[in-house]
Amino acid sequence: MLKRFIFFLVLFLIIIVKVQAQTGTIRGNIFDKETGEPIIYGNVFLEDGKNNTTTDLDGFFILNKIPLGKHTIKISYIGYKPSEVSFEIKSNGSIVYKKIFIVTEGVKLKSVDITAQKSRRKSETRISKLEISQKQLKAMPSIGGEADIIQYLQVVPGIISTGDQGGQLYIRGGSPVQNKITLDGLTIINPFHSIGSFSVFETEAVKNVDVLTGGFNAENGGRISAIVNIKTKDGNKKRLGGFIAANPFLVKSMIEGPIVKLSEKNDFNASFMITGKKSIIEKSASILYPYVSSKDSVGLPYDFEDLYGKLSLNLGNGSKINLFGFNFKDNYNNPKITSLGWKNTGGGMNFKIIPGSSSLIIAAIFGYSKYSTETIGLDKKRRFSQLKDFTTVFNFSYFGDTYKVEYGFEVNTIHTNFVFDNIFDQTIKEFQNTTNISSFLKFRKNWGNLIVEPGARINYYASLGDMKFEPRFSFKYNINNDLRLKGSAGMYTQNIISTSNDKDVVNYFIGFISSPEEDVYSYVDKKNTKNKLQSAIHGIFGVEYDILDNLQFNFETYFKDFTQLIVINRNKRKLEDPNYVVETGKAYGFDFSTKYELKNLYLWLTYSLGFVDRNDGQQIYPTVFDRRHNINVLANYNFGKDYSWQLGVRWNFGSGFPFTKTQGFYNQLFFKNGVDSDYKTENPDNIGIVYSSLRNGGRLPYFHRLDLSLQKTVKFSKHLNAEISASIINVYNRKNIFYFDRINYKRVNQLPILPALGIKFGF
Repeated sequence: MLKRFIFFLVLFLIIIVKVQAQTGTIRGNIFDKETGEPIIYGNVFLEDGKNNTTTDLDGFFILNKIPLGKHTIKISYIGYKPSEVSFEIKSNGSIVYKKIFIVTEGVKLKSVDITAQKSRRKSETRISKLEISQKQLKAMPSIGGEADIIQYLQVVPGIISTGDQGGQLYIRGGSPVQNKITLDGLTIINPFHSIGSFSVFETEAVKNVDVLTGGFNAENGGRISAIVNIKTKDGNKKRLGGFIAANPFLVKSMIEGPIVKLSEKNDFNASFMITGKKSIIEKSASILYPYVSSKDSVGLPYDFEDLYGKLSLNLGNGSKINLFGFNFKDNYNNPKITSLGWKNTGGGMNFKIIPGSSSLIIAAIFGYSKYSTETIGLDKKRRFSQLKDFTTVFNFSYFGDTYKVEYGFEVNTIHTNFVFDNIFDQTIKEFQNTTNISSFLKFRKNWGNLIVEPGARINYYASLGDMKFEPRFSFKYNINNDLRLKGSAGMYTQNIISTSNDKDVVNYFIGFISSPEEDVYSYVDKKNTKNKLQSAIHGIFGVEYDILDNLQFNFETYFKDFTQLIVINRNKRKLEDPNYVVETGKAYGFDFSTKYELKNLYLWLTYSLGFVDRNDGQQIYPTVFDRRHNINVLANYNFGKDYSWQLGVRWNFGSGFPFTKTQGFYNQLFFKNGVDSDYKTENPDNIGIVYSSLRNGGRLPYFHRLDLSLQKTVKFSKHLNAEISASIINVYNRKNIFYFDRINYKRVNQLPILPALGIKFGF
C-alpha cells in the first residue's frame, strides 16, 4: 500500500511539473513598414496584459512562459497604429518567431513611448546609465547648428568639459584615458577633435548612445571610470537616400540604401551606409568671424575629416552581421603653441546569432584600430605615440522566465610605441606588445519588486603576468509603481595609461601606452610597487521617482576611490629617475536631474556637486577639472504646422576651475655644459615660473553661457526636404576664461559669440 502511494505521488508530481512546464516562447522583430527602421523600445504584451516586454535597439523582443495554445500579442508605440499578431505555441519549449511591420498614424515626432520607458526603468537596474537617442542629440543647440555627441555629453550629470579648444571630457572624477568610448563595440582611441566641440561620430548615423558614468557591471571592462557605447543604425533597408549639409564649421554628407530590400516575405536583406565630413572653419573663420582671427589671435586653426562606412546583413530570425570601417583625421596648426596631427583608422565585424530553437543569443566583435599622433612644439621637443589594438569579443545571453544570464570573454592584443622628450632633455621611450584576456559572468534575477544583478570579471594582463578579480553588484527595489531605490558597487582595473597630465589645463598631445613592465615608484608609499595597473573602487546609491508619467526625477550619490593611478614622470631630471610614478585620488558628490517630456516639448534640468582630488605623495590637491557646481538647462520645443519648427535652448553655469597661483619668475638655465656652464654670461634657456606651494589653491571665475538654435524643416516631396538651421553660441558674449598665459601675461578666453547658419538637404 505504501509503495503504491509513493508510486502515485511521484507520478502525480511528474504530471504537475510537466503541466507547469508546458510553455513556449514568442520572439520577433518589429519594423517601420515604410522605412524598415527598427522600432526601438516599443511596447509588446500578451493579450492578458500580464506578460509584457519592450523591444531593444534592433526592434527585437522576447516573451517567455507562454502556455500552449493560440495567443495574440499587441504592439503599441507613439505615432504608430496599434497592431495585433496571432500565433500558436504547439508544443512544450517551442519558440515562435514573428517579423512584424507597423504603420504610422498622424504626425510622427519619433518620440520614445513613455510607457515603454517606465517599464524598462522598473525591470532593469540601470545604475548611472543614460540612454541618448538621435532625437535627443539633434535637440541640442550646437556650434554651427551641427548636432554632435560631444556637445550633448557635456549636459549629462557628472560630466565636465574643460574647454571648447583642446578641452577633454572628465566623467565623475575620471580622466579621459579612464573613460572607454566604443563605436559598434570597437574602442575608439581618441574620439574628439582638437576644437573640442566636434567628435568623430556622425550624428545622423547614430542609433543610440549608452553613457555609464560609474558602477557599471561585469560586461564592461578595460577602464576604471566610465563607459560610453555608441551604436550606429543600419543603412536604409527600403530605398536609396541620404543628405548633404554645410555650415560655417564643416561640410558633410551621407548616402544609404538597400542592397537586398527588406520585405515581409524574405528573411534576408542587406543595406549600406557611408558618411563623411570635412572641416572648413580654418578657411571661413577669417571671413565670418574676423574678431576671432585678429592680428593677436591665431583664429581657429583646426582641420579635420572623418569617414565611416557600414554594411549590414540581416539573416532572419533576428540574426545579423555588420561590417564597418573608419578613417578619422585631425590637424591643429597653432604657430604660437604647437603643430600636431593624429589619425585613427580601423574596422571590424560584429554579429548577433539567434538560434531558432534555443533561448541563447550569441554576439561577437572582431576589430582592429590604429591611432598615431606626433608633434614637435616650439621647444623643439618631440612627442610621438602609436597604439594598435586587435579586439575579439564573444558574449552569450540566456533568457529564463524571471532571470537572465550573460557571460563571455574578450581578448585584446595591444602594440604601443611611444617617445617623449621632456623639458630637461630626458627622453622616455616605450615599445610594448601585450595581450589582455578577460571573461565575465553576470546574473539578473527578479524577485517581485527586487531586482539583483551580481557579476564578476576576471582580467589577465599577459605582459605583467598579473590576474585581477573584479566583483560587481547592482540592485533596484521598486517601492511602488513610481518610486525606486537603486545602487551598485564594483572593482575596476585597466592597463592603458595616458601621457597627458591632469595638471595641464590643455592637452593637445594625447599619447597612450600600456602599463610599464619596469618598476613604478610611489611617492605616496615611498617605495617601488610591483602592481603596475590603474585601479578604482566605485560605490553608488540613487533614487528614481516618476512624479508624473512624463515627469521623472533622478538622484544619485557616488564615491570613486582611485586606489592607484600610473602617470608619466614629467619631473624626470636624471637617467636613473623613474619613468613612471604612482598617484591616488578620490571623487565624490551627487547628481540630480529632472526631465519633462511631451509630444512636442522636451525639458531637462541637471545639477552636479562634485569633489575631485589627487595625491602625488607631496600633497593632496584638487584637479584642474574639479568643478564644484555645474548646472545645465536644456529645452527643445517643436511648433508650427506639422511641427516643422524646432527651437532649442541650452544654458550652462559652472563654478570656476582650480589653478595654481604664481609667486614669481626667474631666468631658467639648464646648465647644458655641466660645471663648465657660465651662469653669469649665458642667456637663459627659458623663463621659469615660481608657483605657489599650494597646488591649485586658486579658482578661476565662474563660467556661464547661453546657446540658442532655431530650425525649420521644409518638405518638397515625400522624401525630399531641407533643414535650415540658425544658431547662436554664447548669446550674450560672456568672456569665459580658458587659461592664462603667465609668461606673456595674457588671458585666453573660450569661444566668443558665434552666430551660424546651416542647411541640410535630405533625399
